Amino acid sequence: METAACNAVLRGVEKRYPGFTLGPVDLTVPAGSIVGLVGENGAGKTTLLKLLTGINPADAGEITLLGGAPGDLASRADLGVVFEDAYFYESMTAKQIGKSLAGIFGGRWDGEAYRGLLARFGLDAAKTVKTYSRGMRMKLSLATALAHHPHLLVLDEATAGLDPVVRGEMLDLFLDFIQDESRSILISSHITSDLEQVADSIAYLHRGRLLFQEDKDALLAEYGILRCRQEQLAALPERCIIHTRRTDFGCETLVKDRAQVSRLLPGAVLDHAGIDDIMRFYSGREKQ
Repeated sequence: METAACNAVLRGVEKRYPGFTLGPVDLTVPAGSIVGLVGENGAGKTTLLKLLTGINPADAGEITLLGGAPGDLASRADLGVVFEDAYFYESMTAKQIGKSLAGIFGGRWDGEAYRGLLARFGLDAAKTVKTYSRGMRMKLSLATALAHHPHLLVLDEATAGLDPVVRGEMLDLFLDFIQDESRSILISSHITSDLEQVADSIAYLHRGRLLFQEDKDALLAEYGILRCRQEQLAALPERCIIHTRRTDFGCETLVKDRAQVSRLLPGAVLDHAGIDDIMRFYSGREKQ
């Protein structure tokens, strides 16, 4: 996916470990958008995010982050990051953490915005991190990531383990964040229903390879689950068939271009496919 303005671009990016290779990956995070990164455990999502944010270096390829390189101080200062585990000293209070980050970010740090976020999230600034629940720690991480007004948020399982009410608050916050169309979010999540609500595009990482990055609305409109007899599949063009699972009662097939499939097999059962369905069938195809 190419756009005139992107806050992050990965081209041919690779990272090699014993027994696992990520890439080559081509990925873009357009300004004014939310990109959902999905994949099974061990697919390389966190590895990719750490390469983009400059935590780890890539072995090959090119990464552009907010107009610079991941290691550039200016780019990193304009980046907000939340990983699944918050890295705060448990003996510190939210107030102390804010003072510490003010010293790091200098003039970029907005203490008033930070205090406002703590209040919005219902966090007591005088309590230590160790007294916070998982959801409260995640809210604290988001408050620290947002208080210096970054242009790109990188979130690794930021809504995992949160109750539906808190997750809803987070999703509303993400949508508010990108109302400024110069900002964007790259979020990895196993909760694909969240991404179906807020993401503009979906990038699917499987066993270290990016199988696709597609517009979310087009993705959900084009894909479907077809249930029919094996011989009926012969009526479909090969490009429409992604993967077929055979059962005792016939075939269950992930198809693309639902409109054409409906025209060619008007009597067959054709249901909408969610992101989970699409991942499940693509994964089955890759195992063949």
